[in-house]
Amino acid sequence: MVTTGAPPRPTVVYVTETTQTTTQIGNGNGQARSPEFRLAMDALQGLRQDLFHDAFAYRPLPRRETDGPLVRRLPGRLREQAGLLPHALVTAAGAVAMLVAWASGGGTVAAVLCGFLALVPVLLTLIRPVGAFWLSFASTAAVAVVGTTWSNWPWLPGSFLSHLAVLAVVAIRTRPRTAAWMWVLTAAYGFVSETVFGWGHYNTNTAPMLVVSAFLLLAVTVWHIRRTAEQEVTAQQTVTAHERSRRTLLEERTTIARELHDVVAHHMSVVAIQAEAAPYRVENPPPELERAFATIRENAVAALTELRRVLGVVRAEDYEAPDAPQPTLADLDALLANVRDAGLTVDKAVTGAVRELPQGVELSAYRIVQEALSNTLRHAPGAGARVEIGYVLGGLGLRIVNGPPPAPALIKPSPGAGHGITGMRERVSMLSGEMTAGPTDEGGYEVAVFLPVATASEGDA
Repeated sequence: MVTTGAPPRPTVVYVTETTQTTTQIGNGNGQARSPEFRLAMDALQGLRQDLFHDAFAYRPLPRRETDGPLVRRLPGRLREQAGLLPHALVTAAGAVAMLVAWASGGGTVAAVLCGFLALVPVLLTLIRPVGAFWLSFASTAAVAVVGTTWSNWPWLPGSFLSHLAVLAVVAIRTRPRTAAWMWVLTAAYGFVSETVFGWGHYNTNTAPMLVVSAFLLLAVTVWHIRRTAEQEVTAQQTVTAHERSRRTLLEERTTIARELHDVVAHHMSVVAIQAEAAPYRVENPPPELERAFATIRENAVAALTELRRVLGVVRAEDYEAPDAPQPTLADLDALLANVRDAGLTVDKAVTGAVRELPQGVELSAYRIVQEALSNTLRHAPGAGARVEIGYVLGGLGLRIVNGPPPAPALIKPSPGAGHGITGMRERVSMLSGEMTAGPTDEGGYEVAVFLPVATASEGDA
């Protein structure tokens, strides 16, 4: 007989999780490391990347640019040689270090060898800058061994100048972080040389080396920072000018699209109204004629609706369509009167048979003359202007020219970025026209435009 008792009561175990931060270095078990450890590892990684990775890579010193304000004034041959000026300066620094080493040694055979060891690291900076830094340490130690009877430790006079020259050139050719590492390693070399191998030498020069090299590397670092800042500012100014020009172009296109929308919408509305009223002007019109006019009206209304849907997106929310019609060349006299009131002396000349042109051509011609005269008021205050309009068989010619300011030294023109010219070119390009703009021989400015207009025969074809 099996007796079944009550089931045992469940055992509840309360587990308390304790978070413990453990900092272990190099254990590889995935535990968090301290910020100090990560900082030290990043520093060692930077040291390895700057001074150990591809230390003897071939990196020749490029020629100097010869487009500076002073170099451009040199003759052709000297201008080409000016590109090698940095190479000449580095070679001269190495020659000075060699001569100092030779003179300090009294002209002996050992002095000649020390001079050669002082020259080689400096010249190596022209092709392998980081490797030259390490070679400078090796040559300094070799010179210290050969010239143990001389004063100064651990840098003898020639090695002192040679190492400073190497530090300066390598710092210029690399980056500020590399300069900091070179100074730290120079300090470490000096302290080890004085502590371990400095017995018997009472005149040590590690402290002077560190002070002079610190000021030298600091000056190079400041130069690096200033040069980087200038490059960033130049790049930002270039991007800003490009964006400003692009924005101006887009705004001008938007303005043109708005104006064309108003012009085309007006004409399409007239077509729809005339198509609707035409059957009532004919007594007993045939059904075919009524259906034809109805079709014309429906197509005009559909085109007008589609035009408003497509081109209406270019309107800003606060844009209001002008109540008055868009200006044409017939309104040019009012524009000239307006600029005359502003102080601009302007003449108008019309050649050819005056005729009515398409609305878009009339509007663009008016805007081009308006912008050209505004530029005259802005950039050549006090100068006179002349507007020439030529009606030719194939289109319309415009020429707006102004003379030089009467007293350019006394009158300061208003600054501008030249975006008005961009807008005029956009209008001319939209109409498949041609435009030239530039200064005249007399010191003024001229804008010449040709806007093609199809003739009646071409339109019929």
